[in-house]
Amino acid sequence: MQGTVATFDEATRTGTVLLDDGAEISFPAAAFDASGLRHLRLGQRVRLDHDDVGTVTKVTLPTLP
Repeated sequence: MQGTVATFDEATRTGTVLLDDGAEISFPAAAFDASGLRHLRLGQRVRLDHDDVGTVTKVTLPTLP
């Protein structure tokens, strides 16, 4: 799924993403750490990978694998 970064806290490495359908979903530090990214900016487009129960496992840029 894809969305736009709504919030991002560099200290905790957590944040929220506004999905295309208008829903807001949060991601844990582990999902950000799995991405290999160093920071996110508000309004940035991201892709969210999730597990079978819907927990976000990775936050990446849509252009990255």
